[in-house]
Parts: sequence; C-alpha cells; structure tokens
Amino acid sequence: MASSKDHGTPDPQVEPRSAGPRRYSAEYKARILAEYETLGKQGKGALLRREGLYSSLIMNWRQQRDKGAKAALAAPAGRPKADPRDKKIARMEAEIARLHVELGKAQTVIEVQSKLSALLDQFATGSVKTTGETK
Repeated sequence: MASSKDHGTPDPQVEPRSAGPRRYSAEYKARILAEYETLGKQGKGALLRREGLYSSLIMNWRQQRDKGAKAALAAPAGRPKADPRDKKIARMEAEIARLHVELGKAQTVIEVQSKLSALLDQFATGSVKTTGETK
C-alpha cells in the first residue's frame, strides 16, 4: 500500500503550536507596518494571511507606534532635570564628611585631655620625678 506522500498530496497532520501568545520584536512590527501601509487592499489581505496576523493586531501596533512617537516628541529637549534626591544625598554625604573631620578633632582633644589629666594627677600626688632636682 502506498502512502499519501508518494502521490504528492500534502500531509494532513497539523503542526502543533507553542503554548502561549506569540511575541513580536519591535523590528518585526516596524517592518510589517511599513510593508502593510504601502500595499493595496488585496496586498494587505495577502500580507496578513502570509504572516498569520489579524488586522486588529496591525491597528494595535499602529497605536503603539503613534503613542511612542507622540511621547518622544513631547519629551523636553536637553538633559533631564536633576533629581532632588540626588542633591539631598550629595548634601548629606558632604555633611557626613564634615562630621567625620569634627569627630577626629574631638577624639584628639579627648585624648590630649586624658593625658593632661593623668599628668596633673601625677603632679598632685607628687609622684613625678623631675630631672635636675637640687636638694
């Protein structure tokens, strides 16, 4: 018995599709929109059939493109404004650096005061021996 492939008839088995919605890249969308807009009514239908697309999808892509173009045109020219949080962070970091310097000075003063206090205690108790004492 001969198979259906021997007679040149197509295989009736349908290829399984992947689960989930199809994803289209931005380049693909732009290319299809550009091609779609240059075609006549019959050519548009042929393009949709060839690519397996619906006209509603083309309309959505147009809206996305137009919305993106409007957003790009509405964006202000030049550099974006500085974030006020960045200014606050810079100000706080400068204050932290200043406070570290002050802390270092305070620690030095405390260290000198403790040494002076120990020296004064030694003088008060008379346990300090001075060199060159005469009796």
